[in-house]
Amino acid sequence: MTDETLLPPDDQADDQIHAGSSRRPALVLVSTPIGNLQDFSVRGVACLREADGILCEDTRTSSRLLAAHGIKTKLIALHEHNEDARTPGLIAAMQKGAQYALISDAGTPLVSDPGYRLTRAAIAAGLLISGVPGANAAILALTLSGLPPHPFLFAGFLPPKATARLAAFAGFRAAEKAGLRATLIFYEAPHRLAASLADAASIFGDRPAAVARELTKLFEEIRRAGLNELAAHYATHEPRGEICLVIGPAGEELPDEADLDDAIRAALRQGSLKDAVAAVMAATGLPRKQIYARALALQSASVG
Repeated sequence: MTDETLLPPDDQADDQIHAGSSRRPALVLVSTPIGNLQDFSVRGVACLREADGILCEDTRTSSRLLAAHGIKTKLIALHEHNEDARTPGLIAAMQKGAQYALISDAGTPLVSDPGYRLTRAAIAAGLLISGVPGANAAILALTLSGLPPHPFLFAGFLPPKATARLAAFAGFRAAEKAGLRATLIFYEAPHRLAASLADAASIFGDRPAAVARELTKLFEEIRRAGLNELAAHYATHEPRGEICLVIGPAGEELPDEADLDDAIRAALRQGSLKDAVAAVMAATGLPRKQIYARALALQSASVG
């Protein structure tokens, strides 16, 4: 718990934060609202006003945000198609003292959005980088889903093609069989949601999940159910807007017989029967009696 008596007065807070550096940041990553334009911090607005230029994905989208907050700073398009070409010139300008604010169309920059290559180049050039935290759709979807909030794994947009999407889900399922226990978060396009939910159900089973749609906007929707129910619903109710898919973590799973035998054999090669049983019991959670009986059977078969 924070001891409020240790916090500096409001008028000293910014000085405390920046006391470690007298340099002006060359690049500031500024989080913007994901829907409701009122979800923009005072510091974010100030940063955009003070910057020499605002790097954005789409000047048309960002101009609406700037107009809502009376920001007159010049917008400069920076997107996946021109980021490589524009980066050298931007780095040169920052080295001469220019400061740029980087924003995405919505939410936190670099999270499934452009800017990573520019940020890496700025780091490599030794430039000072800072950030203004704020909205993020994946985190808000996670907190509203009712699913375990940590650990979680955010994987960005799902592949658009069914074959690649199934392969991606299968990769996460393989990781779960190896021990991953995390709530999974994906971004998805509305016209692919029903298919993606059906694909997820085919790989993960009818696991608890949630679809978060149009977060912070007028028609915000959080639908919580099993993957099969969600797939059936969106197959007949076409969704619209920005979508986050949240899938609950894998439960504790019993290994199949072949996996258990492999685990016991590996443990027996490392030590005594007693130690092997204890190791496999700790790894699988299975009863000692079951593991001991199987280990004895395997030992007898190897001797015979």
